[in-house]
Amino acid sequence: MGFKKDLRILVKPYYWVNILLSFSYLIGKRMPFVCNYLFKHKEETCELDGREVEILFFLVIVVMIRSRKTGSVTMINYLTSSFIYTKVANLILWAYGDFRYGIVFLLIFVIVGLVCPEPTYKGPEHVTYFRSAQTFEEELNKDKRIVWIVCFYTVWNPSCVNFAPVFSELSAEYHLDNLRFGKIDVGRFPDAAAKFHISDSSFSRQLPSVILFKNGKEVDRRPTVDSKGKLQKFFFSKDNIRAALGMNDLYKNCVENPIKQSKVVEKKTN
Repeated sequence: MGFKKDLRILVKPYYWVNILLSFSYLIGKRMPFVCNYLFKHKEETCELDGREVEILFFLVIVVMIRSRKTGSVTMINYLTSSFIYTKVANLILWAYGDFRYGIVFLLIFVIVGLVCPEPTYKGPEHVTYFRSAQTFEEELNKDKRIVWIVCFYTVWNPSCVNFAPVFSELSAEYHLDNLRFGKIDVGRFPDAAAKFHISDSSFSRQLPSVILFKNGKEVDRRPTVDSKGKLQKFFFSKDNIRAALGMNDLYKNCVENPIKQSKVVEKKTN
């Protein structure tokens, strides 16, 4: 996703409203005319005290750590993954400044979440959604000439949410009759997680997992495990997936070796 595309996305209400909420306390405390109005009942200057600085410093550390863990690789990903933490920090700061302001901010927090949800990907995709490991295996074995790229995900995992539009875009770009894309929600269908040895716990570092199948068998996956059994960190960007799974070569090979449709020759009888 390019910088210009990120800027076009930022004009959507969800982003600029949440950015405003994320900086609301700093705006309220550092802009003199706003600060003098909001905190006129307190004998203090419009400066951040030691406790407020500590909260903001802790917020920066949390956002950086959590953003890295969720695999955020673009400006939009970083913003989306940090909004919940910045808004909670602002809630604490407003309540610390005045309990009544904390209640008002909490109400605004909830209302914004209800009327201004995060935008979802609405572009083209060629993804088959499977309901169980058995259903997928049946499809996998139906025609082993088909190469499958399958994403195992959950709807509550931030990394999976960030990766969803990337996977959809890849499916739209590379889909062929013999190169197909699938998804399995291991949160709803844990049998799939057990079958393919993917942890679906809330602390799992295997979500999402993308597995490449050829001839009905797994040949590659991301993230991978090294020789010592340690999970290797992987950033799920479009370019990283292309490179890791060799998708350009896969696509070329599938184009050069299409599935030949059987032809039925009808004999005419006189």
